[in-house]
Amino acid sequence: MVNTAVDGRSFAYMFPGQGSQAVGMGSDLYRTSPAARAVFDEADEVLGFKLSELCFEGPDEKLRQTVNAQPALLTTSVAAMGAIAEARGGRGVLNPRFVAGHSVGEYAALVVAGALGFQESLQLVRERGRLMYEAGQVREGSMAAILGLDLAAVEQVCQETGAEMGNVNCDGQIVVSGSKDALVRAIDLSRALGAKRAVPLVVSGAFHSSLMEPAVRGMSEALGNAAFKDPSIPIISNCTAEPLNQAGELRGELVNQICRCVQWSKSVKYMADHGVDTFVEVGHGRVLAGLVKRIAKDVEAVNITDSESVKSFAG
Repeated sequence: MVNTAVDGRSFAYMFPGQGSQAVGMGSDLYRTSPAARAVFDEADEVLGFKLSELCFEGPDEKLRQTVNAQPALLTTSVAAMGAIAEARGGRGVLNPRFVAGHSVGEYAALVVAGALGFQESLQLVRERGRLMYEAGQVREGSMAAILGLDLAAVEQVCQETGAEMGNVNCDGQIVVSGSKDALVRAIDLSRALGAKRAVPLVVSGAFHSSLMEPAVRGMSEALGNAAFKDPSIPIISNCTAEPLNQAGELRGELVNQICRCVQWSKSVKYMADHGVDTFVEVGHGRVLAGLVKRIAKDVEAVNITDSESVKSFAG
């Protein structure tokens, strides 16, 4: 039986999504960990360009492009996992109770759970980014963050404006997607209903909404020949916030999450309700750890972003 408790902790790994990228991501891991360096070098070779240099040196505008940000985030998360395993030596990577990723972060969760190889995931994520960008050009739209309204109020906003739920991140922090006109109406109505803030996001499309439908066919084809395996660790679905345990479930999940809402709040609650008391965000940024602290008050949330945090966590 897999030991999912270490030093009395029962934990889950979680992997960030688009928006967490920043110039310099992964550079410390590359310098200090041969295992992490090997992951970045492999990504450069698979993609045929220096993704590592883009992560470490920018420019920021190019790194933020969907087609680049998504493989950059995947690579940094997998590199950080490699650094953890290396730091533990022969003890291997600590075994979590669950893994979960926010949007594109779900691909890192699949890699860590042994459900999909890194090279194949990298190629799929690169194609995902391209298709989502192109869908945003065909059916123009964007996203907006609504802060300070509960779920029922944001549902009302969507019903009255034509916007759609994109990410339910935590109570009081929900992202909506839709056409630019729908978002203008959604922002205005949210403010009228008492939102603390309602602000447009700088993204290339209405991610996790029906406007991403043009990307579905291409992504279905790309995933058609993917060599999925049964995950060794349950993966919490973005779409349903419930565990995925079989290879046959994964292709549909990855297609569906393009147009469906990311149920992050429900995902964290599910994991906490099923024994997780330590949530470990692996990769660049601190967004998910911050959300966890707002969703589940009695758990610990930590970040693995550089060599110091790797050493502290690996023990």
